Amino acid sequence: MAEPRKTRLICPLIASDVESMRVDMSAAVAAGADAVECRLDCLAVPPSEAQLAHLLVDPPLEVIVTYRSGRQGGRSASARSQRLETLRLAARFRPAYVDVELTDAPKNWPAAPIIVSHHDLRGRPSDLAGIRAAMAATPAVVHKIAFAAAGPEDAFAALDLVRSSARPVIALAMGEAGLASRVLAAKFGAFGTFAAMEQGRESAPGQPTLEEFRRLYRWETLGPSTDVYGVVGCPVGHSLSPAIHNAAFSAAGMDAVYLPLRVEAGAEGFRRFMDALLARPWLGWRGLSVTIPHKENALAYVGADRCEELARRIGAINTIAIDPRGACRGFNTDYTAAMEALCAAMGRPRADLAGVRVAVLGAGGAARAIVAGLRHCSAEVEIYSRTVSRAESLAREFSCRSGGMDAVAASTARVVINCTPVGMHPRVDVSPIEQLPAGVEVVFDTIYNPLRTRLLEGAAARGAATVSGLEMFVHQGAAQFELWTQTPAPRDAMRRAALEKLRAQD
Repeated sequence: MAEPRKTRLICPLIASDVESMRVDMSAAVAAGADAVECRLDCLAVPPSEAQLAHLLVDPPLEVIVTYRSGRQGGRSASARSQRLETLRLAARFRPAYVDVELTDAPKNWPAAPIIVSHHDLRGRPSDLAGIRAAMAATPAVVHKIAFAAAGPEDAFAALDLVRSSARPVIALAMGEAGLASRVLAAKFGAFGTFAAMEQGRESAPGQPTLEEFRRLYRWETLGPSTDVYGVVGCPVGHSLSPAIHNAAFSAAGMDAVYLPLRVEAGAEGFRRFMDALLARPWLGWRGLSVTIPHKENALAYVGADRCEELARRIGAINTIAIDPRGACRGFNTDYTAAMEALCAAMGRPRADLAGVRVAVLGAGGAARAIVAGLRHCSAEVEIYSRTVSRAESLAREFSCRSGGMDAVAASTARVVINCTPVGMHPRVDVSPIEQLPAGVEVVFDTIYNPLRTRLLEGAAARGAATVSGLEMFVHQGAAQFELWTQTPAPRDAMRRAALEKLRAQD
């Protein structure tokens, strides 16, 4: 295969007037774009020849001119004849490329270097091969195919097109689930990928911003040898994991990138995603974080015999390691992280948890992992839930006591751990319990947004030591990093990245 080409970071300009679009060219240069796409269909009225001259003469960077039709995602109701006449006028001012749609016959194309494009807003076309063949029969110098993604496997299909084409290609899966096709375009030498000027100025669903490409995903470092990691979940868009892991790779000087991967709920969707990923070893995927709702699906897919013993007992994994042959191993770093965060707050080693009475609030997946870890350390555990039957079921499995939330205040526990979502942003004014046990010494809230929940504020007012969910989050991410890379995790860099992301979200 030929050496991959440098992939352009293309910023779409979607202003409603020509003057603003021209000003935005300079802003795109300053933000790190390699090229801009002038979306003429976004203008309030079709531009005159004089306006096109103002827009396109002596630009500060490479310009692609596009006049997208409504049926392919454009924002104008202009007739085909109007679009093509405007593109012919634009071509007189020698933009680097003019984008025309595949359905516009070549005899009507402007005299310019052509990007021939096809967009499908409904999903992945069933006849991708036919579309490619039709494009190959044209004199276009670049082929562009974009389609809506149902899952990350559609992003992989787009990368198939980039990897297998002899012509320069832009192939994108649109929407949140298609992000991998946009970021990994650089790994496989696509002609370009699209990055919005800022949030709210995207020209298509799923476009990261220029800043996200350059800072979060370290665009300039991506290349053929880049290893790939990601977090699988639904929802996943606001996960802190990409921030902390990409910061870790940067601090460690590693050629790697970490992506969010939206996979809809259900075992079948998870299986389809994993099958598509493992069928493409050339992607260079080396590890996955797994979050709600796929932790149980992940264990079932990897297989209990390829997962660590305590993860099997928990019944869920949050980490998959993938070797170069595609073999997977499963781990659960949630319980390890919780034990580390708790022991650090108590100032004692894990062995000293034996006999310590701990009240766990909640009986869901997070509680299950933490209860398993505590019992593995021989702690005395009490499980409390608003749904008493769930607490009783979990308690029977791990030989614990149980009760309803109203019984927590009477507990003799020295440690309280909240594993419920009560108090999480945006409902920060509530607490899972109104009164702490009288002898409590440490209160640990697995929530990390906000950092100081109402539960923790009440505990601090009582003089108890407090542990934020951020500490558990950083510890579990660090454990994942070490499992994947066999390298000590740069925990301080990961913590700083998480804090920066949380502050940006406020």
